[in-house]
Amino acid sequence: MKKFLLFLTFLFTVGIADEIKPWTNALKNLNDQERHVIVDKGTERAFTGKYVHHKKDGVYTCKVCNAPLYKSDDKFDSHCGWPSFDDAIEGAIKHQTDADGHRTEILCAKCNAHLGHVFKGERMTAKNVRHCVNSISLNFKKQDTHKSIIQKAYFAGGCFWGVEYHLEQLDGVKEVTSGFMGGTVKNPSYYDVVRKNTGHLETVEVVYDSTKVSYETLAKAFFEIHDPTQTNGQGPDIGSQYLSAVFVENEEEKKTVEKLIKILENKGLKIATKILEKNDFYKAEDYHQDYYERKGSKPYCHAYRKRF
Repeated sequence: MKKFLLFLTFLFTVGIADEIKPWTNALKNLNDQERHVIVDKGTERAFTGKYVHHKKDGVYTCKVCNAPLYKSDDKFDSHCGWPSFDDAIEGAIKHQTDADGHRTEILCAKCNAHLGHVFKGERMTAKNVRHCVNSISLNFKKQDTHKSIIQKAYFAGGCFWGVEYHLEQLDGVKEVTSGFMGGTVKNPSYYDVVRKNTGHLETVEVVYDSTKVSYETLAKAFFEIHDPTQTNGQGPDIGSQYLSAVFVENEEEKKTVEKLIKILENKGLKIATKILEKNDFYKAEDYHQDYYERKGSKPYCHAYRKRF
């Protein structure tokens, strides 16, 4: 326990206490062996982990925060003694140089739990990558008999922190990512968008299971969590990057949004929301993701208001 408390103190001093705080209780519940691997960055003995030869369909999640990390489709037998994957769920894994200065360590991007190491150039699969993961760092969620149909939607409604926060509450939404869309500069940073007039809007990418939540439900929620009549931004956030817009990918999405706008206009609202064609989405910096969840606070310029 003393070592664990020293570990938390160290995290605080290097400035990531806000990121680890939500997982403190889960970390306290780890047994000695789990703590040795996940916290102290140790390695379990080869061929002793329960997922080495595991072949069921499903998703492997983080032992600490339950974030989805790997799909069973990407698991392969490398005969190395640890579970191996040649790909990870997008955005789930963080890489950093190992303490030995040679290998590349992999951690859960959400809570920083140590997972193992990643190796490239071994030619074991077509992707030529091997995530060598400790079983003890993982949980497993069996694939539902219900077949998910995963789709994406894009909404701009002022500061992306608040839009992300509210849309993540919807059942069927898998993930919401804050970023930028609609501009003329590739790979813009937050400060590029704010200071250099790149043309981008603060936008969220919504990954959702369309068998559980419809695009129309998402769009309705979008119109109900911000003020679609404001023409110069959203709430106190004024500027072109904060304008209201829906980026549509096809004619069906466009017609859905047009229908909802017409309903609101028939109720007397003068809608400022633009309908734009989807183009390249650029993820914002990590410190912008799950902002309110990490800070333990609520959005200051977005609130739900029933409109439909």
